[in-house]
Amino acid sequence: MTIEFRQISETSIELSLVGRLDAITSPMLEKKLKKWVADATDITLDFLNLNYISSMGLRVLLHAQKKMKEQNRKLVIKNMGDGVREIFEITGFINIMTIE
Repeated sequence: MTIEFRQISETSIELSLVGRLDAITSPMLEKKLKKWVADATDITLDFLNLNYISSMGLRVLLHAQKKMKEQNRKLVIKNMGDGVREIFEITGFINIMTIE
């Protein structure tokens, strides 16, 4: 998996995830999100090119969502493909995360 970073504004960023978010790649996203959750008020995750997400990836997203919410900040997921959307629906994450 690769993560493409884009600064939207001084406090807003967008991360485009490409490939698979699984047990091997989740620690990389977790490390980056920890840094950016502390600095950004708005984080958008673009899932256009994300092919798969595992339970480890879901855990990372849930933890980031919780931290952002505690600080009255916003984490949004956009451009979710059908395969990833199905995983979100089965696990109930479709109702937990903010999805555009």
